Amino acid sequence: MRLVQVMIPAGKRAAVISALDKEGVDYVVTDETSSREYTAVATFPLPTAAVEPVLERLREVGIDERTYTVIVAAETVISRRFDQLEAQYAAKSERNEDRISRQELQAKAADLVSGTQTYVLMTVLSAVIATAGLLLDSPATVVGSMVIAPLIGPAMSAAVGTVVDDDELFRRGVRLQALGVALAVGSAAVFATVLRATNLVPPGVDPLTLAEVSERLAPNVLALAVALGAGVAGIVSLMTGVSAALVGVMIAVALIPPAAAVGIGMAFGIPRLAVGAGVLVLVNVLSINLAALVMLWYEGYRPERWFREDDAKAALVKRAAILVAAIALLSVFLGGVTYDSYVATTTEGEIRSAVGDELASIDAGIELIDIEIERAGNVPPRSTERVVITVGAPPGTGIEGLAARLDTRIEAVIGTETTVEVRLLTVERSS
Repeated sequence: MRLVQVMIPAGKRAAVISALDKEGVDYVVTDETSSREYTAVATFPLPTAAVEPVLERLREVGIDERTYTVIVAAETVISRRFDQLEAQYAAKSERNEDRISRQELQAKAADLVSGTQTYVLMTVLSAVIATAGLLLDSPATVVGSMVIAPLIGPAMSAAVGTVVDDDELFRRGVRLQALGVALAVGSAAVFATVLRATNLVPPGVDPLTLAEVSERLAPNVLALAVALGAGVAGIVSLMTGVSAALVGVMIAVALIPPAAAVGIGMAFGIPRLAVGAGVLVLVNVLSINLAALVMLWYEGYRPERWFREDDAKAALVKRAAILVAAIALLSVFLGGVTYDSYVATTTEGEIRSAVGDELASIDAGIELIDIEIERAGNVPPRSTERVVITVGAPPGTGIEGLAARLDTRIEAVIGTETTVEVRLLTVERSS
């Protein structure tokens, strides 16, 4: 529910009262003495879904964007006419009945964008904490970095600015998104470099062995689902009043840890980590913006001036097309990584099955303990270069010729040449 206060310009009082009566709105009109431009103030409660239609009706009688209007949330309204009005608009509404008006949406999107100094500080802090969490391999620390990341505002502002034809809001959102990503990557790289130079990260530690880092190394197409879902959730939170802080964490999930991983890759000289995580950041940023744009247009938000609707639609189509093209291009990388993961899993299963069959045919008490597969190449799918097989056997068991037999069977299964190494562990059992 909303409580609306509208300043009525001179000569418009009768028209405003007539419009409110036709809409079935309860109102109070009081004289205004502080300005000669306005002669009265109309105060009236409205269901959330009725705010935009009623303001549109008032615009027809001369209450436009230049007229002083205040919209605030109302906790409770006790009125039979209000209940009837609420039921009327609930029945009329083709969209979400909790959907706020365009004016409120625009104001909330602008409010989500904090001041530049605060934005810079919070982005740097979140990136530094995320970097520490990745290098500590601490999921809890990484989650903490997402909570303070201020990235929801710019993403939502850019989408809202496009749909309601507010170029200033759009440009500010895009500018802050670019600044945020650059700051996150840069501060993560600087912090990781300092940690490495001061030996706070032990020398010889490979970041790729850390689970929190390695999962950002090779993103697959599921990353698109995360980013698109975050974009939709961000818009839903904005237009329904769901906690933006909670949804902001979801958006930060898609951006802050991968950006920190890019910085770590740069600091430790691991190009494939920087490239893999960098692609993930770009895909996530683009997907969040695309989902937000499409969701806003689907929910029926349009520019305030009807004659600007075609221009706004053209801008939306153009920007959405650019986003789709960029995502499609980057998705080639994601698709390649996904296919490479599929090939790796399939190949490992085939090798494990072949080794198990060969060991079973020997019948010498030899047991398979572990298989390590080393793969070569930079372009997916990578080839199987070396297979290290660890087996256990009772003391005195010979494994002469086992490597050659396994090599023959594995190459027959995977269809390419590879190197097979067999390691023997002596297993002694007592009754």
